[in-house]
Amino acid sequence: MRLLHRASSWRLLFADGELPDPGRLPPLLAPLRDALAELGPAPTLPDAHAWQPRLVEALMRLDLPAWRISQLISDHNDWLYRRAIQLAQSEMLGQGWGSPPVAFCVLIMGSGARQESLLAPDQDNGMIIADYPDSRHTEIDGYFQALGERFTDRLDQAGIPLCSGHVMARWPMWRKRLSEWGEQLILWTAERRTKRVQQANILLDFRPVHGEGVLAEALADRVARLMPRAGLFLDEMGVLLDDLPMALDRFGRLSGSLEGAPHENAIDLKRQGLLPLVAAARLLSLRHGVREIDTRERLAALVVKEVLPAERCRALTAALERLQGLQLEEQCRGLRTGRGADGWVDVSRLGEDQRLLLRHDLLQIRRLKRRAKRG
Repeated sequence: MRLLHRASSWRLLFADGELPDPGRLPPLLAPLRDALAELGPAPTLPDAHAWQPRLVEALMRLDLPAWRISQLISDHNDWLYRRAIQLAQSEMLGQGWGSPPVAFCVLIMGSGARQESLLAPDQDNGMIIADYPDSRHTEIDGYFQALGERFTDRLDQAGIPLCSGHVMARWPMWRKRLSEWGEQLILWTAERRTKRVQQANILLDFRPVHGEGVLAEALADRVARLMPRAGLFLDEMGVLLDDLPMALDRFGRLSGSLEGAPHENAIDLKRQGLLPLVAAARLLSLRHGVREIDTRERLAALVVKEVLPAERCRALTAALERLQGLQLEEQCRGLRTGRGADGWVDVSRLGEDQRLLLRHDLLQIRRLKRRAKRG
């Protein structure tokens, strides 16, 4: 059973190849209209990326919730990806490379795939190439290597930095034929090895951003068939949940004890809250054949599968939304003060009610981690 829902018209904002025309927006959306007018109709990639905090400011003024703003940031990043790929292909065509020799699909991974991006993400992407004979490998992979290098360089120059872990389509590890991706998944899930689980964890949240989406659907089908049977692999994934620290001490009190904290009241809300929630929801979804990717939909699907009670789903969804809201507010504050957009939240700036809610939400996430490890 798949969940049915009506898509929000907000998700059409960056769906087309062109940016929205501010002149066609009603007065009710004046903050967004003004922001788009400032950007202009044909911005460069760096200008379009640098405009993103202005977009967030406009959406906040329109009282959109943080989870919806996160979706729209993800949609805008998708637009940046598509534009970078199109520019790279046009450049290659002008240099005599010709058109793509076979069908391909660029994947976006991580928070972008889950449509949960906040400000200042780095790149996490890959590529699926339609199967072709080995005799054509040098010719065909050479084209896609060049394309991967060009579009990731363009994104880097625009302000979305290269992934420090090399999770990008410019590298052979993350650029493969469809059949090779299937073989890779079988290899990763065959044994209980930490490194392979970590690598697979990166891949397992993916979504097509450009190219032939049927290739991504085919890979998703292979994941859905393989994962529920990969018991040892999933058990190791559960063990790795312990490597994601919570912002709680052993007594369940708020605690920000990570190295690198800017001060004693700082909590890395992404690492100590959001990532444990995302990882636990992913593990439960893989165990029970849930194909949804974004965390909100995963939690809802786990209710349909009778893995989680509806009350727990509501509590965890609310926790996700509040954590996203706190981090987004702190990122905007960091940009205004020159610190930059990061994951640190100053707990001393929160009101007593906010601290109580934060503690409650983190306790809910800790319970979910324990539930995910049980299977």
